[in-house]
Amino acid sequence: MSEPSSKDTVLGLPEIIKCAKCGYVLYKGNDLIPPRDVVKKFDGKCPRCSSTLNQNPVSIEVRELKKW
Repeated sequence: MSEPSSKDTVLGLPEIIKCAKCGYVLYKGNDLIPPRDVVKKFDGKCPRCSSTLNQNPVSIEVRELKKW
């Protein structure tokens, strides 16, 4: 899994949703949205590797927000 850039970490983006197979970033933003909405947006397939997307998270990572 690729790391968010330092810019993203400083801004404190609360949610990044990636394809579990290839790591393609499907969603990154300040608004928390359900994974099922992201799966719907891409018709259940990753646009990069065409693997089937699961609306149940495979893994969840929580990181400390870095201070300025």
